[in-house]
Amino acid sequence: MHATVQKWGNSLAFRIPRELAKEVHVSQGSVVELKVVGEGVLFRPTRRTSWSLARMLRRVNKNTLHSETDWGQAVGREVW
Repeated sequence: MHATVQKWGNSLAFRIPRELAKEVHVSQGSVVELKVVGEGVLFRPTRRTSWSLARMLRRVNKNTLHSETDWGQAVGREVW
């Protein structure tokens, strides 16, 4: 399978054929990782991590919990 590299703004780009995109599970808007491997370039889809409040709170412990920080007097309209 071949693709032609073309100019896209100040970058270079090529189109991924539909069959290849389906095979590696990428579609419009997918985020991919690019990595130089030997004399070539590897691209692979990144896995998006969905964070829930419960999942984030599981990481809170006495070492990661901190006290309030005093930033001084209000200077603008940030006081409600």
